[in-house]
Amino acid sequence: MASTGLQVLGLVLALLGWVCGALVCAAPQWRVSAFVGGELVTAQVLWEGLWMNCLSQTTGHIQCKTYDSTLALSTSAQAARGLTVLSLLLSILAVMLGVAGAKCTHCMGDSNQASKARLARIAGVLLIVAGLAYLMPICWTAYATVRDFYDSNVAASLKRELGPALYLGWGASVLLLLGGALLHVGSSAPVGRALPVSGAAAKPSPSMGAAGEVKQQEKSFV
Repeated sequence: MASTGLQVLGLVLALLGWVCGALVCAAPQWRVSAFVGGELVTAQVLWEGLWMNCLSQTTGHIQCKTYDSTLALSTSAQAARGLTVLSLLLSILAVMLGVAGAKCTHCMGDSNQASKARLARIAGVLLIVAGLAYLMPICWTAYATVRDFYDSNVAASLKRELGPALYLGWGASVLLLLGGALLHVGSSAPVGRALPVSGAAAKPSPSMGAAGEVKQQEKSFV
């Protein structure tokens, strides 16, 4: 039988992961300006995201502008966009399938528990795939940012640091992976144990039956 608690916990973690993933996807703080050199006071801070970049000033004024052309972006940025959107869509599909296949719901009726458990396991696998797909652009962006930061050939004005959105993105990936794993484990059928067959144990063997008949005949003669 499926574990209802693990299924519900997996779905809750998956929903939290999807919400965090959607916020990270829309946030412009994937990379921020790096304070390199002897200049201690910086009047402007540049934020870069998947869909826009923003310029934050010390006065509190923020100006954001979306990218003019998708094709003008680098290949890594385009791949990051595609993977994050694909991950979010897979997560939504997996959550819907998980709710339909959960033991505590009645979307598919209560008579076909095996099919519901199979559907929930498929949802768990989709969540794991979505978590891995979301983790790839986060890790690649972090790697490229750190690589350029320590590259002496990159100008100081072009160096960037890891933005807060990347850390939230790592958390969203972990939530999706944990949610998928718990949903899959909670929907897996336990290993069956070999039980003794009561009917076979109650039936006497032919040899014992013949011996019983001989004893009954001996008693009748006595």
